[in-house]
Amino acid sequence: MFDDLKKESLDYHEFPTPGKIATHVTKPCTTQQELSMAYTPGVAEPVRAIEKNPDDAFRFTSKGNLVAVITDGTAVLGLGNVGALAGKPVMEGKAVLFKRFADVDVYDIEVEAEKTEDFINTVARIASGFGGINLEDIAAPRCFEIEQALIEKLDIPVFHDDQHGTAIIICAGLLNALEIKGKALKDARIVCLGAGAAGIASMRLLKALGARADNIFMVDRKGILSTSRSNLNRYKQEFAVDTERKTLADAMRGADVFIGVSGPGLVTEAMLASMADKPIVFALSNPDPEISPVLAHKVRDDIIMATGRSDYPNQVNNVLGFPFIFRGALDVRARAINDAMQIAAVEGLRALTHEPVPAEILEAYRKDHMEFGPDYIIPKPFDPRLMDFVPPAVAQAAIDSGVARCGFPKHYKPAPHL
Repeated sequence: MFDDLKKESLDYHEFPTPGKIATHVTKPCTTQQELSMAYTPGVAEPVRAIEKNPDDAFRFTSKGNLVAVITDGTAVLGLGNVGALAGKPVMEGKAVLFKRFADVDVYDIEVEAEKTEDFINTVARIASGFGGINLEDIAAPRCFEIEQALIEKLDIPVFHDDQHGTAIIICAGLLNALEIKGKALKDARIVCLGAGAAGIASMRLLKALGARADNIFMVDRKGILSTSRSNLNRYKQEFAVDTERKTLADAMRGADVFIGVSGPGLVTEAMLASMADKPIVFALSNPDPEISPVLAHKVRDDIIMATGRSDYPNQVNNVLGFPFIFRGALDVRARAINDAMQIAAVEGLRALTHEPVPAEILEAYRKDHMEFGPDYIIPKPFDPRLMDFVPPAVAQAAIDSGVARCGFPKHYKPAPHL
C-alpha cells in the first residue's frame, strides 16, 4: 500500500506536465499592435512611470498580487534539512494553496546559502518585484534572524508561515476552546512542547492576546526552559521561568492547555491524566501526534483536542491563514504584516467558527451536522466564507495600524464580525 501511494504521488507530480504550477499571460497578444504594447516600444511608458514613482509598479505590473515563497530547504516538512532544490516541490505546493484559496500568484524561489547573511542579502536584492515575501521551511533559530532582518530592510510584508501562520491558527482554535470550557486565557496554565519557530511564535502571540508569561511552561528536548538553565539561546531565554520543575511531566501537572509542536508519542497517559479539569490538548506533530486522539479521549472524557491531521476533528491547518492574510495585506498594499494584522486574522477565524455552517460545507466534508463546540473550534479549509472574514479584517487592521498604502478596497464588504 505504501508503494502504491509513493507511485501515485510521484506520478501526480510528473504527469502530464512536471511540477504543479505554471505562468499564464493576462493580456491579449495576438496582433502586431498588442505585441508592441506588451514589449517594445509600448512597454517603455510604464518603465518611465515606475522610474519616477516606484509605487506605480502596483498599477502597471503584477507586483500587487505576487508573493515570493522562499526557502533554503533546512527544515522541510518532517524531512529536515533536505537542501534548497529538494524543497522545491513543497514551495510549489504552497503556491498551489495561495492560488487555489485566495487567488494570489506566487513565484517559488530556492536559495542556496549556508551563511544567514547571504540568504538575507539574496532575498533583499530580489524583493522589489514582489508584493510580499513568504518565508518557508527555514530552520530555527536562523529563521528568526532572517525574518527580522528582512522586515527591517524591506517595505513589503515579510511573513514566516512556519512561525506566524501556525501561531494564528493555534490561537484562534485555543481561544474558542477556552470559551467552550469556560476558562480565560489570562488564567490558563499553558504547556508548549517544542521551542522552535512554531512554538516560540505561538507563545508570543498568546502573550499579545493576554496570556501571562508566568503561566507558560515551554519545554524542549532538555526539559522546561527555566532561568536555572545556561544553555538557552536568546529566543528561548524570552520564555525562561523561575521554577523548580524540570521535565515535561512536571510541567503537565495541573496544566489547562497543552500545545505540542514537537514529535510523536511524547505525551503519556499519566501526563494527560495529571492535567487540570477540562483540559485542552493541541497535539500537532504530523502525521503522528504527541498523543493519539483515540487514546486521549479514553484517558479524559472532558478534553477538547486538536491535531494536525485531517482525519480527526479540529485540524490546525495553516491554509486557513496564510492565503487570506496575504490577500488582505496585498489588497491594501501593506508594508508589513504586523501584530495587529495577525490578531485580526485570529479574530476573523474565531468569528467564522461561530457562524452556522451552510449545507455545501457539510456536503464537502460528508457531515450531517457541524456547529461551534468541542469538535468544531476552527473553520474548515474549504469554507468559502474565509474570504469574507479574514482578508477584510486583516486589511482594516493594516489601515488602522498605519502600514497600508491605500484605503479599504471597494470590492470588500466589511468583515461580518467587525
